[in-house]
Amino acid sequence: MSQSILIQCSLKFSAKVIKLQQYLIKQKKETIISKQIIRSATSIGANINEANYGSSKADFIAKMHIALKKYAETEYWIRLLKESEYITDEIFNNLITDCLSIKKMLISTLNTAKAYI
Repeated sequence: MSQSILIQCSLKFSAKVIKLQQYLIKQKKETIISKQIIRSATSIGANINEANYGSSKADFIAKMHIALKKYAETEYWIRLLKESEYITDEIFNNLITDCLSIKKMLISTLNTAKAYI
């Protein structure tokens, strides 16, 4: 059940980042960071989804580690957008809250999976 919640949360987060990218391009005329964040944020969910179809527990864990690494990259881009004043505190807080929630779920999932190896 928690896996399905993780997939749903990562999908919703990816959709928010897609909307963020549209905002950055249209309103702020920013294209470099927006391309980076869209790649990393959407990769989180893609790797989580792919992990569910892994050929082994080790493959599952490897894909979830990739998702966690992409989370870290995405968090960096969100913080950079805030520091460079491309996004407001409200947008930042909304995105970082979702991002940190996904991180907790990923770590919990990884810890559980590793316990059964």
